[in-house]
Amino acid sequence: MAQKGDQLDRETFSCSICLDLLKDPVTIPCGHSYCMSCIKGFWDEEDQRKIYSCPQCRQTFAPRPVLGKNTMLAALVEQLKKTGLQAAPADHCYAGPEDVACDVCTGRKLKALKSCLVCLASYCEKHLQFHYESPRFKKHKLVDPSEKLQENICSRHDEVMKMFCRTDQQCICYLCSVDEHKGHDTVSAAAERTERQRELEVSRQNIQQRIQDREKDVKLLQQRMKAVNRSANKAVEDSEKIFTELIRLIQKRSSDVKQQIRSQQETEVSRVKELQEKLEQEITELKRKDAELKQLSHTEDHNQFLHNYPSLSQLSASTGSSSIDIRPLRHFEDVTAAVSELRDQLQDILREKWTNISLTVTEVDVLLSEAEPKTRAGFLKYSREITLDPNTANTRLLLSEGNRKATYMSQPQSYSRHPDRFTDYLQVLSRESLTGRCYWEVEWSGRGVCVAVAYKNISRAGDSNECGFGFNDKSWMLNCGTYSYEFNFNNIQTPVSGPGSSRVGVYLDHTAGILSFYSVSETMTLLHRVQTTFTQPLYAGLWLYKEVTAELCKLK
Repeated sequence: MAQKGDQLDRETFSCSICLDLLKDPVTIPCGHSYCMSCIKGFWDEEDQRKIYSCPQCRQTFAPRPVLGKNTMLAALVEQLKKTGLQAAPADHCYAGPEDVACDVCTGRKLKALKSCLVCLASYCEKHLQFHYESPRFKKHKLVDPSEKLQENICSRHDEVMKMFCRTDQQCICYLCSVDEHKGHDTVSAAAERTERQRELEVSRQNIQQRIQDREKDVKLLQQRMKAVNRSANKAVEDSEKIFTELIRLIQKRSSDVKQQIRSQQETEVSRVKELQEKLEQEITELKRKDAELKQLSHTEDHNQFLHNYPSLSQLSASTGSSSIDIRPLRHFEDVTAAVSELRDQLQDILREKWTNISLTVTEVDVLLSEAEPKTRAGFLKYSREITLDPNTANTRLLLSEGNRKATYMSQPQSYSRHPDRFTDYLQVLSRESLTGRCYWEVEWSGRGVCVAVAYKNISRAGDSNECGFGFNDKSWMLNCGTYSYEFNFNNIQTPVSGPGSSRVGVYLDHTAGILSFYSVSETMTLLHRVQTTFTQPLYAGLWLYKEVTAELCKLK
């Protein structure tokens, strides 16, 4: 009885908002009491409507009531605290919307501490004591609180499902085993659980092993990432230093040229000034002599004239010729031309070397390259739109279809002279360079065609092996005939077997150093694969026999 009274005291002196003992209790006009901070916070949310209500009875007030502390109630709460009675927080003892409630409690239900799989009920700490104390409950199976206990009841027979039908892979009750599941492979749910538990442990071991493997991979990737960052930062720093040195060198050379020009300018100007001063002195002397002669010419005394003439008529030696030949200042213009030539040469070197620098940067690859595709659809993801370069085409090859098609012609075509043109071999290269992952296809008709890739610096003039696809270390070539194939590299021939086809697919993974040739028909058949290291960008190439046409296919 005393316990019931204690519960009553706790509920009586608890705030219905925070569900704890009242703090600074206030009583509002309807008679209900709350913590002062709780009711203020509740009403603050109603300020916009200007109508204030009681959280329990919903009576409304306007204007907002003035709150005053209920000293008598505050004293009673303090007395309760001194006697040791505390209101336990509701979120600790009472069941909320997301909690499993005790099935025995009446009124406001407490949280369930355990659920019984035999009783199919959930119990709070108080009502669970019977399961701990009474011998008849010792064999009951207690589990964490669950709201799904009814799922253990057979909907057909209203019995606990303690068996498992392996035939139908479902839990059943004992009546099901002699009814619709009669003759099926049935075992107890506990036995099936034991079997599945073993499988579960094996699965967990596999998962844990995979976790360990993946964690090792993550650590390795983190190390690789740090190494990449360190390497990249150092490369940026070193590159900046090198380019700074180049800039300083160019600035030094610029300063030297400027100084030389100024020095030569000063020398030449000084020489000109010196000559100019001598000429001006000579002009002054000549003017003075002219004045004396003029005066002598007006002398009326013949004897005096003849006496003075010999001394006045003699002229001093001239500073220079009658006219000075001033050469044009070509030598300074030649300096400008020389500097311009140096600039052009540097630009050519930068253009040539920049490709190698850029390729070296793109070849940095921490992760393994993606696996080579298995289907044509997979290859088509890497398809490239490739065209043929007219400046490289032998004059017996006619290009058409937007420079995708090459046809052998008996008469030379009127191509302009170009250093990139193949002069003797019936060959042509693509305009586009190929790096990364690329795929293209070649359709041909006639006696046969050679499908190739080559570096840009392959030789072009003459009929030596240095110019022919597959006969040097700068090109790789698959010779496609009507009935046979042959792969060539560095003048080494390798016979290749495979189904004949008028269409050949080429897959290139430049970074991974993979070059593969496929026979393309209804299916794709690998003809030959090369694994090497490419040091430069590659270009697609075609080498035609006479009376042959070959075309780079449109794949998109």
